[in-house]
Amino acid sequence: MSKDTGMEQDLKELKAFLDEKVAQYNNPKFIEADPIQIPHSYTVKEDIEISGFLAATIAWGNRTSIVKNAKRMLAPMGESPYDFICNHREHHLKRFEGFVHRTFNSLDLLTFIEGLRHLYKDKNGLEGIFVKYQTHDSLQPAIHELKKEFFNIPHLERTRKHLSDPMTGSAAKRINMFLRWMVRRDNAGVDFGIWKNISPSILSCPLDVHSGNVARELGLLSRKQNDAKAVRELDGVLRSMDRNDPVKYDFALFGLGVSEKHRPATRELY
Repeated sequence: MSKDTGMEQDLKELKAFLDEKVAQYNNPKFIEADPIQIPHSYTVKEDIEISGFLAATIAWGNRTSIVKNAKRMLAPMGESPYDFICNHREHHLKRFEGFVHRTFNSLDLLTFIEGLRHLYKDKNGLEGIFVKYQTHDSLQPAIHELKKEFFNIPHLERTRKHLSDPMTGSAAKRINMFLRWMVRRDNAGVDFGIWKNISPSILSCPLDVHSGNVARELGLLSRKQNDAKAVRELDGVLRSMDRNDPVKYDFALFGLGVSEKHRPATRELY
């Protein structure tokens, strides 16, 4: 057997293994412990978008803490985050005094509320930014444009770090996770797929320490840093496995890295 044939067979076997893991984790049971449960509390498109964006923004650290604080963050907005974002008055913002999740505090949250109001009143919302600035094969430039437009309001410099930018080298894990929620569409009941004008084929995998370690040990990723270059490398491999829905493999990498604490034997595929 030639080396190329052997590598092809290894990749075929690995794809089958990862497909099994996708089926295992891409189901409603996944929602119970994941921050995606926050937008699943709503049915109106804009409420799903806004609650999902805010939940994803604080999605680092312990998942139990993330979910708890996301609920605390959204509770003062009532039944419709979208209505609150667009129509709140200054005195309503006092409800958020004292909020904190790790380094994201109430001042950061107030900036995010105003940034979202700017997007939904003046820029056709979050979806409008990504539809406008998507390229034929990526949403990463659109994340850069989102950050520029989002902070086109008075803001504290410290708050900018809470919205990552792939154009400055970040893996932008949280915003890519949010994009998976909004864009991926299947019948599994986890991701929403409510942004119909963006193809799931151009999504990028949300890359963090867990998924990065699993990807390296499976031979899917060689770059040691979890950064924008690593995202591009991983995207290329995952798209070779499924060009229409590459980011479905996020379920497999996440499940293996977090839920199973799996440390697979290293396999050199490339």
